[in-house]
Amino acid sequence: MDKKALFDSVSNMEEQIGELYQQLGDLKQNLGEMLEENNRLNLENEHLRRRLEELDGTQHVSQVPAEKELGAMAPARKEAMRQMIEVGEGYDNLVKLYKEGFHICNVHFGSPRGNDEDCLFCMSLLNKK
Repeated sequence: MDKKALFDSVSNMEEQIGELYQQLGDLKQNLGEMLEENNRLNLENEHLRRRLEELDGTQHVSQVPAEKELGAMAPARKEAMRQMIEVGEGYDNLVKLYKEGFHICNVHFGSPRGNDEDCLFCMSLLNKK
C-alpha cells in the first residue's frame, strides 16, 4: 500500500469517526430528553392516581416506597422475582443470559458484563434458588 492510499484510508476513517461521534452526541441528547419525559410522566401518573383515588373515595394511597428510590427492590417485585425463580423456566433463562455474559440483576439488567467478570448482585440472584 503506497503512502497516498494509506493517507486516504486514515482520512476516511477520521471522517467516519467524526460522523459516529456526531451520531453518539445525538443519541445522548435524545436519551436525556426521553429520561426527562419519563420522569415528567411518572410524576403526572402519580398525581393522576392520587386524584383518581380521591374521586373514588377510596383510602388506598399509592405510595412510592423509599426502597424504590434507593434502587432496592420493592416487596412486590421481590415476591414476583421469588415466584419466577421457583417456577424454573424463568430461572433457567436468567442463568442462560448470565452465562452468555449479560447482567441479570436489577441494577444493570441486560448490559454486558465486562470481561465476563462476576457481578455480586447477579450472583446473589442466582443463589436464591
